[in-house]
Amino acid sequence: MKAMIFAAGRGERMRPLTDSVPKPLLKVRGRPLIVWHVLNLVRAGIADIVINHSWLGHMIEQELGDGSRYGARIVYSHEPQPLETAGGIANALHLLGDAPFLALSADIYAPYFDFSDALDALKDTDALGQTIPLDQRDIAWLWLTPNPWHNPEGDFALDMYTLKNEGAAKWNFANIGVYRPEMFEGITPGEFVKLGPLMRKYIDLGRVGGEIYQGQWVNVGTAAQLEELNAPLRAAKPAA
Repeated sequence: MKAMIFAAGRGERMRPLTDSVPKPLLKVRGRPLIVWHVLNLVRAGIADIVINHSWLGHMIEQELGDGSRYGARIVYSHEPQPLETAGGIANALHLLGDAPFLALSADIYAPYFDFSDALDALKDTDALGQTIPLDQRDIAWLWLTPNPWHNPEGDFALDMYTLKNEGAAKWNFANIGVYRPEMFEGITPGEFVKLGPLMRKYIDLGRVGGEIYQGQWVNVGTAAQLEELNAPLRAAKPAA
C-alpha cells in the first residue's frame, strides 16, 4: 500500500509562523509534524509515500529528500496553487497506482496511530470469503475521533461500521482514510475539488466505512495549540 500526505495548505491561521516555514515542518517535541507521519508509516510497513505541496514546498523536499534517511521512498506532487483534498489526490493518481491507498493530513498530530490498521481496511470479499460486487464495495474507509473543541458538532454518524451523513451522534473526521483510486477518476488533474461533497455522495450510497480512533489526536491549527503540545511535560507527583 502507498500513502499520500497532504502538505499543500498555506496555514493561514498559523501565521506568522507559516510565513517562512511550511506548516508541515513546524515541530512538535523537536520533530516536524510531517516527520512523525513518515516514521509511523514506515514502522507500519508503508514506505512508498506521495507528498503534495505548494506553499514553500521546496523546503519540504529539502527536509525529507527522497525519504531514504527514514527508510521511506518519497515522491512529490507539486501544486502551483493548492487544489484542495480531492483535487490534490486526482492530481497525484498517476503516482499512487491502481490499489487502495492511505491518505492523511500533514498537520495532524497522532503519534500513536497504528497505520498498519489501514492495510486491510478495504476488502474485496465479505466475511464468508465471497467476492463483493464492484459497485457494492466500500470505496473509502475513514477514521473518526471524539469531537474536538473546534468541531463540536462532528462530521459523520456511524452505524456499526458504515458512515452516515445524518445521525443523533456525529464524530469528527480524523483526516485519515483509505481510498480506492476510482473514487477520484472523474476529476481532471489540476482541477480544484473539495473532498467533503464527494465523500457525502458516496456515504449516501452506503459505500463508506469507518471506525473510531480514541488515541491522542490533534488538528494543529493555531499557534496556541502548537505551544501547548510543546509545553514541558508535567512531572509526576511524588507518592504520598
